[in-house]
Amino acid sequence: MRTIIKGGRIVNEGRTFDGSIVIEGEKIAHIIEGREQKAEGCEDVVPASQLSSEDIQVMDATGCYVLPGVIDEHVHFREPGLTAKADIESESRAAAAGGVTSYFDMPNTSPQTTTLEALEEKFTLAAKKSHVNYSFFFGATNDNAHLFARLDPHRIPGIKLFMGSSTGNMLVDCREALETIFRTVQLPLMAHCEDTAIVQRNMARYQETFGEDPAVVYHEMIRSEEACCQSTAKAIELATKYATRLHIAHVSTARELEMISADKRQFITAEATVGHLLFSSADYQTLGARIKVNPSIKSAADQSVLRKALTDGRISTVATDHAPHLLKQKQGGAARAASGMPMIQFSLPSMLELVDEHVLTIERMVELMAHEPARIFEVRRRGYLREGYQADIAIVRPSSPWTVTPEGIESKCGWSPVEGRTFHWKVEKTICNGRLIYNNGIVDRSSVGQSVLFR
Repeated sequence: MRTIIKGGRIVNEGRTFDGSIVIEGEKIAHIIEGREQKAEGCEDVVPASQLSSEDIQVMDATGCYVLPGVIDEHVHFREPGLTAKADIESESRAAAAGGVTSYFDMPNTSPQTTTLEALEEKFTLAAKKSHVNYSFFFGATNDNAHLFARLDPHRIPGIKLFMGSSTGNMLVDCREALETIFRTVQLPLMAHCEDTAIVQRNMARYQETFGEDPAVVYHEMIRSEEACCQSTAKAIELATKYATRLHIAHVSTARELEMISADKRQFITAEATVGHLLFSSADYQTLGARIKVNPSIKSAADQSVLRKALTDGRISTVATDHAPHLLKQKQGGAARAASGMPMIQFSLPSMLELVDEHVLTIERMVELMAHEPARIFEVRRRGYLREGYQADIAIVRPSSPWTVTPEGIESKCGWSPVEGRTFHWKVEKTICNGRLIYNNGIVDRSSVGQSVLFR
């Protein structure tokens, strides 16, 4: 099947231009610049006499922007073991509806992805259930660094290290173990940086004053700036000592960004999440535990610095840290309510709103959400609109207001912190490996993605 996307504004590698994309099978065959294209078959590429109506599918993208499909490098799809609140099928369906064509899932499932067998089980599940492309981080523990050499570097993006306690009990807090991990790892190391001792001291202090479950407005003070900065400083120290390729997940404070000096950005990079860009601690008053995440949503001042860092090189990627919980699990305060929010379906529209607000350009947004994840994790032939690359594409329409309602949420948990919000960009179509998998509200549930390859 030949597919032609014509009439759109293509955004790719720092440029926006009128053009058409010709897809043959799974791959991009041609990118043709210019508004004026000949007829349906793009006869300047293949003569119409060689085509029949059954050979070609034409997508009219007039009025739309044509982008590389989003690579979300940081998600929690909860399978195996936690499937009451999410699973690979439901969350990859939400990804497709949001223009996300590839994701990298985190290891804090049940069982944890800290053995070769558990990793293989995830690949087996995804090969049957994932509607978009997939891969999985391997989880570091205090005693499994010896397994790193047995991992296939072509199948996984890297190693995930929890340097602070989060969901899943995967804390690595032994200095000797940390030294071993940073010294021996050959793949990119993504680190969750929060100092557990500081968090525990803060929690004890607030519980002493406010009872067993302090209000969620205190989450920012319990999972504090100090907790983030102490842990991030340790990660940077070790990465510098061993020349480790370090990617710091979900940076939430201005001070952390100051620690990553320009001369270190070749081997130390930072991720921002859509939640930390979209919300500030003032939003606890209206959204409560719906925006409770680890590390916590911080002040409006931190949010402002994170937004500025999107364009000055201090932030390299934007992901979601998509982490669904049932709404009943989000009840309570800083101690009881679960941490995490489902955002993968709404990450691209959210970032396009920031484009409209002149926080960043659409070209830079594409770099942060597609090109840079592909570059940092060395993804093979995805993340760009290039001839010969896999045809992973999102088609989005501006000036098309729509409001998020529970009925439109694909995630199994059935809620989102952006419910009731009106977006002005709409994901119209998502193409994954040359196949139309999402079309104006309808996900092709028969579609199955591919295992992402690296290096």
